[in-house]
Amino acid sequence: QELTRYRSEFFGRLRKILSQRSDILVVGDRFVFQSEVVFPKGSAEIQPAGLVEMDKLATALKELEGEIPADIAWVLRVDGHTDTDPIQTLFESNWELSAARAIAVVNVLIQQGVNPKHLVAAGFGEYQPLDPGDSEDAKTRNRRIELKLTER
Repeated sequence: QELTRYRSEFFGRLRKILSQRSDILVVGDRFVFQSEVVFPKGSAEIQPAGLVEMDKLATALKELEGEIPADIAWVLRVDGHTDTDPIQTLFESNWELSAARAIAVVNVLIQQGVNPKHLVAAGFGEYQPLDPGDSEDAKTRNRRIELKLTER
C-alpha cells in the first residue's frame, strides 16, 4: 500500500533527525518520546527542550505533507500515556493528563505549520503500558508520547 512507503520514509527521516536522543525510541511502527523529554512530571505544559524536539517533528511532517498524494487519507496520531501513580495536579485523572499532553503536542505542531487535518490527539492514561512493572524505571518508560502515521 502507498501509505506504507511514505510511513517508512517519514520514520527514516525522523530517525536521522532524532538519532542522538536515547530517550526517543522506535517501538514497532511508532516513535516513542519519553514524557520527560517533552513535559515536566504531572504537567501538560511543553518545556523548552520539548519545543525543540517538536520543531524537528514539525519540519519532517511538513515535508511529508508535500510528498503524500492528496488522495491518500492519512493522519499522525499523537498518543499520550501515563504511569499508574495517582495524579494530584489540576488534572483529575491520568487519563485527562494523557489527553491534555497529546493535545498540547498537536497544538504546537499546528502552530508550527502542520495541517490540522493530518493530526489526531488521543489519551490512553495508564491503560496501555510498555512495561507492566511497578518500579520507577517501568513508570518512566510508561510515561510517554507515541507517534503513529496511519490511515484516516
